[in-house]
Amino acid sequence: MKIAYVRVSAKDQNPERQIIKFRELGVEERYIFVEKLSGKDFIRPKYQAMRLLIREGDLLYLDALDRLGRDYDGIIAEWKYITREVNADIVCLDNEVLFDSRKFKSMGSFGKVMEDQFLSLLAYVAEQERMKNHQRQAEGIEVARAAGVTFGRPKKEINDDFVYVYKEWKSGHLTATAAMEKIGMKRTTFYRRVKEYEDGT
Repeated sequence: MKIAYVRVSAKDQNPERQIIKFRELGVEERYIFVEKLSGKDFIRPKYQAMRLLIREGDLLYLDALDRLGRDYDGIIAEWKYITREVNADIVCLDNEVLFDSRKFKSMGSFGKVMEDQFLSLLAYVAEQERMKNHQRQAEGIEVARAAGVTFGRPKKEINDDFVYVYKEWKSGHLTATAAMEKIGMKRTTFYRRVKEYEDGT
């Protein structure tokens, strides 16, 4: 039986490109497992469902090896579990020449050694690339911050509306809850701004 596993890291990413490939390979829709989750670990509902379904002799298609996950040791462990313990096969479409477990099996014990070497190398390269991406992202954020770009929600400033509501609250005309509602602040933010205002006056 043909099975396919599709993963994108974020909900706003579109998995359709991967899905189309698998449809063209003749994988039935019900056997295409689509996941919109990070690959930081293997505790993913669709992945676990696919893992329970796959049987000896089945063929699992992946768009690329890193669709399995991001963890170097985990990728190798999952590949070996599927190909050696379950005795199913895996094909990675982005590098089918190297990553087709059927080819390694046809080479006997030497193929197993080759497979281990290729897996270790590719998983290592993939992990190094992810680390570089994280570093580039962090450096980009620092550069943006230095240029005055702010991240996250905009800070609720102490403006005339706040001062008016603050005075109404202090004079007893408003409860703290009513004051927060009027200026759209949560409790912690409200009292933080109160402290800032009082410290500055």
